Amino acid sequence: MISDGVEDEEKWLAAGIAGLQQNAFYMHRALDSNNLRDALKYSAQMLSELRTSKLSPHKYYELYMRAFDELRKLEMFFKEEARRGCSIIDLYELVQHAGNILPRLYLLCTVGSVYIKSKEAPAKDVLKDLVEMSRGIQNPVRGLFLRSYLSQVSRDKLPDIGSEYEGDADTVKDAVEFVLQNFTEMNKLWVRMQHQGPAREKEKREKERSELRDLVGKNLHVLSQIEGVDLELYKDTVLPRVLEQVVNCKDELAQFYLMDCIIQVFPDEYHLQTLDILLGACPQLQPSVDIKTVLSQLMERLSNYAASSTEVLPEFLQVEAFSKLSNAIGKVIEAQVDMPIIGVVTLYSSLLKFTLHVHPDRLDYADQVLGSFVKKLSGKGKIEDSRATKQVVALLSAPLEKYNDIVTALKLSNYPRVLGFLDSGTNKVMATVIIQSIMKNTTHVLTAEKVEALFELIKGLIEDLDGTPDDEVDEEDFKEEQNSVARLIQMFSNDDSEEMFKIICTVKKHILTGGPKRLPFTVPPLVFSSLKLVRKLQAQDENPFGDEASTTPKKLFQLLTQIIEALLNVPAPELALRLYLQCAEAANDCDLEPVAYEFFTQAYILYEEEISDSKAQVTAIHLIIGTLQRMHVFGVENRDTLTHKATGYSAKLLKKPDQCRAVYACSHLFWVDDQENMKDGERVLICLKRALRIANAAQQMSNATRGSTGSVALFVEILNKYLYFLEKGNPQITVDSVQSLIELITTELHSDSTSPEPATDAFFASTLRYIQFQKQKGGAVGERYESIKV
Repeated sequence: MISDGVEDEEKWLAAGIAGLQQNAFYMHRALDSNNLRDALKYSAQMLSELRTSKLSPHKYYELYMRAFDELRKLEMFFKEEARRGCSIIDLYELVQHAGNILPRLYLLCTVGSVYIKSKEAPAKDVLKDLVEMSRGIQNPVRGLFLRSYLSQVSRDKLPDIGSEYEGDADTVKDAVEFVLQNFTEMNKLWVRMQHQGPAREKEKREKERSELRDLVGKNLHVLSQIEGVDLELYKDTVLPRVLEQVVNCKDELAQFYLMDCIIQVFPDEYHLQTLDILLGACPQLQPSVDIKTVLSQLMERLSNYAASSTEVLPEFLQVEAFSKLSNAIGKVIEAQVDMPIIGVVTLYSSLLKFTLHVHPDRLDYADQVLGSFVKKLSGKGKIEDSRATKQVVALLSAPLEKYNDIVTALKLSNYPRVLGFLDSGTNKVMATVIIQSIMKNTTHVLTAEKVEALFELIKGLIEDLDGTPDDEVDEEDFKEEQNSVARLIQMFSNDDSEEMFKIICTVKKHILTGGPKRLPFTVPPLVFSSLKLVRKLQAQDENPFGDEASTTPKKLFQLLTQIIEALLNVPAPELALRLYLQCAEAANDCDLEPVAYEFFTQAYILYEEEISDSKAQVTAIHLIIGTLQRMHVFGVENRDTLTHKATGYSAKLLKKPDQCRAVYACSHLFWVDDQENMKDGERVLICLKRALRIANAAQQMSNATRGSTGSVALFVEILNKYLYFLEKGNPQITVDSVQSLIELITTELHSDSTSPEPATDAFFASTLRYIQFQKQKGGAVGERYESIKV
């Protein structure tokens, strides 16, 4: 049925074009023979094709454009006739004898154009006559195209200032009156289109109306091009008359389009000086009009105008643009009680962007916008519309993008209140945006008060909002979020130790409420921030115990103990052990032996009670040995206790190779280069001999289970330890013991029961080359190697 209608329309259009072309042919023949009467006759018949009501606006436009091209040629003929002496007044009278009104008016407009150009009558009189007579066509489509033609032929002949058609005083007002009158009548015709035809075709008619809107809007463009329309005339006449028509038509499509046209075609400075009038019309528009887009575009244009030159900024203050826009938005929201939440958010988002561009130094204005937004949404709970939440994120991101400084945004008291309207997921998005802004601009948050305010803003990442369980969150997203919080903690700093201690306490308070899943991410950066402060205090050479009120390393170590203990609830014993060892090393640097011993004690307890995985045990024991080896604060008794424990743990590891490596690593606990009181060659030798026994036992076990003696790598590793201590001057390590170990390894490598291992062969060969190199090098070290045979 629809396809039949389209086919019929194509037939009607084809018939119309054929009729038009046929009459145009005869009209051209009459023009060529200078037969005026026949030319008028056939041109009227040609234009009669435009009387059809069977075509849609789109098809009618095709027909109209063909007629328009022919009328251009006719106009040229009329100009030639006038030059040859034909009276334009007589011609103007003559065309009015055309039988039908539509062809008559098209011809009248065409002759009228030549009439004005001849200057035989004032332009204003001819234009007034034409615009009045055009009321004879009341069919919406035919009337719109006729008046569009009138606008087209007259636009370069308006009695404007500086124009060749300029007449007496008030001539510009006549030009404006003509365009306004034509605009008013065209708008009425355009609006009337919605009532033509059955109700079921309303959607189709609205689409057709949308296609014709530019015919109406061109009038406003013509108005904006009239040189004589200064601010005063625009303010007193043009804008009030246009807005009167916009408001009174009570049509959603027309109101939205025409408001948009006003904003786009007239100068920004005019908008600024007539804000009262323009904004006053907004609450009077139909509730269904998309006013948020209209006002957003207005504010965007004004923002760009303000950015174009600093010289125009005083104008904004003079007209109180911010307060007028703010009041207008409030009135629009009150008038449109059914406005969706997305509309409210968009309006305030645009107002905030306008404020930040025009008044960047007025934080109170920005806070006022956020406060008004909170007031409008109070009592409505969380925002559920996803498009609205995106706009809220844009609203809250605007101050961050403008100031590039979260500290400035923290001064906005209503900022966290706006965040309160976001759901848990969007809260996290906004918190991530805030952290990214801080990282991008390397903003350092300097006071505990600001840290407190910042954590209030990013609490979506710090704790579970609305009771959202952890298992509902994507694991990768969760890790990324918590890593961003960890990076953020590193941005908190203050040169004043007391203030930095307050910052650390504030961070601790917030991260400990985040639940066990977050602690492995957030505790380490806090621990290292605290240790950084410890080392700073230690470098100041003050009394490390201080007085009760001041921040001291001891007070910080007490705090660190509480922070690390929180990891035991996760549980994360391996991480806690690492942090205890880091704290022990810091206590060592501060010469706080009891504190360092306590941290080691906690690390040992974790190792014994919580770490059961064999791989984790191997890693942990090497960390313990490495840290303990660097400690210088311990007295003999404490060091012996800790060393004895470490060697005991090493010997009890599950796998023999792991045992062997841990035991020979313990040898370093008894020989520290730069400390004479920590060089016990005998105990070094005991460790290395025990490592050899374990390596031998590992070979025997391998032979019993696999039929081969297994790897010789452990012996090569122990040989390297022997060489290390030989170089360091350990008297217990003799050349004979090194020589016998080399011979043992050589024998094992050539044994049939040993599995071939290229890596071990290369390692041993490299070790022998090193011995040879040291022998050739000579000197004190070379002497120790001299007797070794390789």
